Parts: sequence; structure tokens; C-alpha cells
Amino acid sequence: KSGGLVYNRALSSKAPHIGTNEWLRIGSTFHSLHAIAAEASPLRLPGNRNAAGADDGIEEIQAEGMVLRCLQTRTGIKFVITAEPGGATAGDNTLDAVLREIYVLYTDCALKDPFYELEMPIRCELFTQGLDALIQRMEKTIARGGR
Repeated sequence: KSGGLVYNRALSSKAPHIGTNEWLRIGSTFHSLHAIAAEASPLRLPGNRNAAGADDGIEEIQAEGMVLRCLQTRTGIKFVITAEPGGATAGDNTLDAVLREIYVLYTDCALKDPFYELEMPIRCELFTQGLDALIQRMEKTIARGGR
């Protein structure tokens, strides 16, 4: 919401192994780019809101070695995921579905935890378990050929 990083996790063994400070820098940089894109965009969505009702901004970045997808909620929290381009999970619908499931986990587990404080790192076991289950389901889907 303010460019801070509340949770990061490698969802694949192919994910880069970088330190917490680098992840914080990446999160802050993406937050800034998202805000700049929303202001600099020549096209304005009605009310500067996307289809989900969140502020306009970057939803996807495609590069030769990765696809980055962002889901920004109405409250301004951004969920970001990267995937291999052309992989079984790189399709718009698949990544969007994963991001929406992570958002549901966040609302059901972290936000309902009486000890969780907004914009602080998520240290909720239920959220971690739910994310583990989501990763396992995605791995099984990929192993079956994306079906």
C-alpha cells in the first residue's frame, strides 16, 4: 500500500535467491512505477479505476525471461507474482486466479488474525499453510499439463 513489503516467498525452485533488502527495494520500486504509470497513462479508465475497482496502474509486465502480474485491491494493497513466459502458469487467467486466491487467503487468514497489524510483515501460520496448499495444487495442475 505504501511501498512496503509485507510478505515474499519463492513459489518455485527456479525463483531467484535474493535477500530481504533486495526484495524490499524491488517492492518499493514496483510501487513507485505503479503510481507513476497511473498518473502518466494517456488513457484514463472511468474514475481512474480498473475492473476490480482499484486504482489504475501496471497490471502486467512481460519480459523475455518472466511475466509479472499485479492485483491491486480496492484498499491499495498490491499482490505481485512472477512466472516463466509461455509456461503453464503464465496465462493471464491462471495468474489472475492465483493472485485472487492469495488475496482470499490474505483476507481470510491474515486480516482475521487478531494479532496481525496492517502493513506489518505477515506471520500467520494459517496464511502460510493456505499458500502451501495453493502451491501444491498449482504444481499438480502443471504436472497434468495445465488442465
